[in-house]
Amino acid sequence: FVEILAAEQTPDNPNWYQGTADAVRQAARHFEDYEAACYLILAGDHLYRMDYGALVREHLARGADITIAAQPVSAADASQMGIFSFDAAGQVTGFSEKPTAQRLREIAEAGGGKPFVASLGIYVFSRDVLLEVLRGDGKDFGRDVLPAALARHRVSAYLHQGYWADVGTIASFYEANIMLTRPDAPFDFYHPDRPIYTEQRVLPAARLNGCTVRNTIIAEGCYLDAGSIEDSVIGIRARVGRGARIRRSVLLGADSYEEHQGVGDEVVLDRVIVDKNARIGEGAKLVNEKAIQEADGEGYYIRDGVIVVPKDGVIRPGLVV
Repeated sequence: FVEILAAEQTPDNPNWYQGTADAVRQAARHFEDYEAACYLILAGDHLYRMDYGALVREHLARGADITIAAQPVSAADASQMGIFSFDAAGQVTGFSEKPTAQRLREIAEAGGGKPFVASLGIYVFSRDVLLEVLRGDGKDFGRDVLPAALARHRVSAYLHQGYWADVGTIASFYEANIMLTRPDAPFDFYHPDRPIYTEQRVLPAARLNGCTVRNTIIAEGCYLDAGSIEDSVIGIRARVGRGARIRRSVLLGADSYEEHQGVGDEVVLDRVIVDKNARIGEGAKLVNEKAIQEADGEGYYIRDGVIVVPKDGVIRPGLVV
């Protein structure tokens, strides 16, 4: 069965979730009474495809207390992730969350120059071990719980073979979506044995009227008038007006059909995320020609060089960014 647990405040803990471990700790009242040999803990802002059964089987076969899914990463990426240290037998002996440059040099020297191995934020805990560490005061698995657990528990790494991305920032969310549009994308939703499905909706097929479309994903229920779209993702019920030009952008669509919702006539978008139910007035041009990295504007934001129109946002006609 599936039970959805919303974030909650309770009389014995009036705080919202303070980190990954704190979120599991506060939710423990809902699952600790179920009989289970181990618990699988996942993050909600990652993009990947994994056989969790194989992960759990390896955890049990090794007799591990904690197993962490891991993957080799470059030195450039290592500073933004949790990095392992290993002994000669391959046992995890250290864990550094977002290590400094000096710490990375130390890990590289100890590992004989081998690639850095990073945590993917996917954990299997044996039941008693999870309940024990949750009785502590660590708020985050990577920063607090795992480094402390190494001295008391057997921690193992499970190497994931395949694509994985953290999409928890504006830049990473944008890049992951645009990646999906490429013919040679390292990840897609069309795996013959393990397809990934969207939520089932009863919507008409997308309708394109005289459009030029290249390397684009278009969801159901869209109405796209004459214009050009390339290297983009167009979400459900999106409306794109006549003559609009959309390039390298992510449109999340709309929750319902409204006549004046969506992208207006003669709009130009390049490197833009348009959240649900937004309205882009006709003739607007959102292209970030000055390559601004961070800014707040009239109905929009710029983060990591990507223009973001928030949910229910409105861009006035003719605005140029």
